[in-house]
Amino acid sequence: MPIPHRRPDVEETILPPDYQRTLAAGPVMARQVGEMLGVDISVRVKLEPLRGKLVKLVDRGWLRKLPDGRFTTRL
Repeated sequence: MPIPHRRPDVEETILPPDYQRTLAAGPVMARQVGEMLGVDISVRVKLEPLRGKLVKLVDRGWLRKLPDGRFTTRL
């Protein structure tokens, strides 16, 4: 499923459920999101695709990445 760019007329309910849960989590590290979603975070190769999804949400305007590496919702 393609992730749309965030616009005023696009609600977060259009996103897949895991993405919606990520948006609701608040400032988190990719590892914390992985725990929340049930990803085996002890294996780096499983954590990197999740980090890629978070970066995609940043690129599309749904999240922002803080200088300390945490991800949070856009204001």
